[in-house]
Amino acid sequence: MITTIYPSDRTGMERVRALLEREGLHMDANLDYTCAILDESYMPIATGSCCGNTLRCFAVDTTHRGEGLLNEVLSHLMTVQQERGNAAVFLYTKGDSVRFFRNLGFHEIARVSDMIVFLENRRWGFSDYLKALQQESPASAQNAAAIVMNANPFTLGHLCLVEHASAENEWVHLFIVSEEASLFPFAVRERLIREGTAHLKNIVYHRTGSYIISQATFPSYFQKDEDAVILSHAQLDIAVFSRIAKALSITRRYVGAEESSHVTRLYNEIMLHDLPRAGISCRIIPRREHAGTPISASTVRRAIQAGNMSILPSLVPPATLAFLQSEESAAIRRKIAEAADVVHY
Repeated sequence: MITTIYPSDRTGMERVRALLEREGLHMDANLDYTCAILDESYMPIATGSCCGNTLRCFAVDTTHRGEGLLNEVLSHLMTVQQERGNAAVFLYTKGDSVRFFRNLGFHEIARVSDMIVFLENRRWGFSDYLKALQQESPASAQNAAAIVMNANPFTLGHLCLVEHASAENEWVHLFIVSEEASLFPFAVRERLIREGTAHLKNIVYHRTGSYIISQATFPSYFQKDEDAVILSHAQLDIAVFSRIAKALSITRRYVGAEESSHVTRLYNEIMLHDLPRAGISCRIIPRREHAGTPISASTVRRAIQAGNMSILPSLVPPATLAFLQSEESAAIRRKIAEAADVVHY
């Protein structure tokens, strides 16, 4: 029988954690639902979890392999996803588990050797996404550039990057990370990006959907350390992005230089090394600065948390400034003020 393990059930969660560790896995940091099959002693012998519309943290006790328990857990989690209204469901797994999930109706999108494989439950999901991107794009957009941006929120640093790419290319595909893992909701981030770049007439805007995700929600449960997580995320990003680039004739990707964030710096180094192998050049653009410090979204969030609103005109474009000074942003500003960590968000 499937049992829901609630976060408040510390004993239950620790037992699930112990099962994962026995199977060489870790408890992922981003989970919103966990279930388990318990034995007669109420110890978990199989488990699986969700994060949004993704499935993760599958494990079956070695002594209970071959009993169909993983199938039972997966079926339960798919019911949970159906109840959430998610027709598209995604999962990340190791290469040696791919055959099992394929047999249960999942289809491979991209992989990084056998280290990590990205799958979804719809056969034509990614193909349909690529077709939608093409329909959003001008037919003349050949040898175009691309930027992938979260913009939490949109700053003068982001604007500098977009303007740089816009000046050097006929068309720029701007992919806005659409998952809800940021202090600024997607609808707000998308609006501020569009308003802040409205003067640039060669920008094509796209939503990433579930195909390009942020470091904040990338699964880490089968990675040995943080650098391994960054490496696999970057390489999987490149594998997915390469297929997008081919569909849209993208030959360049622009990113902002990063000195203070180990995660972003390593990510950029991997892209600089690996993207050319896919026929895509990687352009790292120096950050715009204010008072000798690079302007970033975390700089803006720190200023809001400190109540230093007077510095914002030097950090954000007029559209972002108007939003932050309006009553509409009050709830977001309160959330930032109360947040324990506004840097790694």
